[in-house]
Amino acid sequence: MTREEVKKAYEGGERNFRRADLHDAELNDANLSGAILCGADLTRANLEGANLTNADLHWAQMYGADLTRANLTGTTLHGADLHNADLRWATLANTNLEGANLCGANLANADLHGADLRWSYLEGAHLKCANLDYSDLRWAHLAGANLEGADLRWATLEGAHLEGANWGQTQK
Repeated sequence: MTREEVKKAYEGGERNFRRADLHDAELNDANLSGAILCGADLTRANLEGANLTNADLHWAQMYGADLTRANLTGTTLHGADLHNADLRWATLANTNLEGANLCGANLANADLHGADLRWSYLEGAHLKCANLDYSDLRWAHLAGANLEGADLRWATLEGAHLEGANWGQTQK
């Protein structure tokens, strides 16, 4: 589907884009609030500045996607593949990322306040200055992650794998 096709369908009331093939799609600044994109292929899609609030993206393939400054508040990304995705300055407050693959993702300055990151894979992720306060990181895999300057106040880290993580000057 092209940007125009998605926009037209969304504006016409369509919200179900299950398993849609949107790899390499140019969807920057798109409004997809509440869209159902579970299992969709958004590999390398440009979603910079997109509004994905309360969208359902569980099991979506978003490898290498650009989500810079995107709003994903309240979104379900359970089991999604965000490997090497760019999420700088993205808002992921109260987002379900349980079991998501965020290995190598850039989450610098991202807002993950209250996010559910249980069992997520964040090996080598860049979380410099990210807001992780009140987030649930139980059993998350953070080996080699850069947490320098991250706000981890009131975050739950029970059972998290933290081998080789760069703590720098985190707020704990």
